[in-house]
Amino acid sequence: MVEIKNAGYAVGKKWLLENISYQFFPGKCYMICGPNGAGKSTLMKLLSLLSIPDVGEVFYNNTKINYTNKEGYSKYRAVLSQQVDISFPMEVEEVVMMGRYPHFKIKPSKEDIEICDEVIELQNLQSFRKRNFLTLSGGERQRVQFARVLSQIWKAPEQGSRILLLDEPISSLDIKYQFDFLKHVQQFLNERTIIIAVLHDLNLALNYADEILLLNKGKLFSSGKPGDVLSPENINAVFQLEFKLHQFNDMQFLWSVV
Repeated sequence: MVEIKNAGYAVGKKWLLENISYQFFPGKCYMICGPNGAGKSTLMKLLSLLSIPDVGEVFYNNTKINYTNKEGYSKYRAVLSQQVDISFPMEVEEVVMMGRYPHFKIKPSKEDIEICDEVIELQNLQSFRKRNFLTLSGGERQRVQFARVLSQIWKAPEQGSRILLLDEPISSLDIKYQFDFLKHVQQFLNERTIIIAVLHDLNLALNYADEILLLNKGKLFSSGKPGDVLSPENINAVFQLEFKLHQFNDMQFLWSVV
């Protein structure tokens, strides 16, 4: 389980997050939504240990985070940011292997190589595994980076859950790969996995999340089942836009009436 408890984060005298508490359980995909400036990325930084809360606490697998040994969590917790910069030439398969760095000291084991091969095949990257990463498009780079974080936590720890944190993971993908990406996320999810993602697209969150956290002005405005959280009433209150909820086959869609 991942838990954030009574957490707050400030820059100067301005609180970007206030009194945030939530428990994230294995087997579920959680999505964090809200308008610009709501505190989504700040919350993700606290959950991913990139920032330390000014007040409150973060727990992984029922243990309070030890910020002096953050590297110890990297074997079962992976983070995919909006944009990961690599400034020197590397082959695609080398970038994917970077995800295994926490698991070996000098050179990868046979298991490390097999895991990377399996992830590359799963992500349909075989055709350019030898390509220079810098020659890829933005969307292709994001797919490679996703393969990297999958390889990092491919196997669950002996105790507890593996944790996948995604900060706006589909912002550089075209619409086909947005759906492909979220389908791969669902396939990676199991009873030993916790997935938490920041997502701007409310319709995708509505249909791919198990639970949604809706932030507004640094506070948790609503949380729970997608259809309950992303209700027309909540959307109107947070985004100041009037929406209606439509059902099409098994999918739900929010449609602005303004």
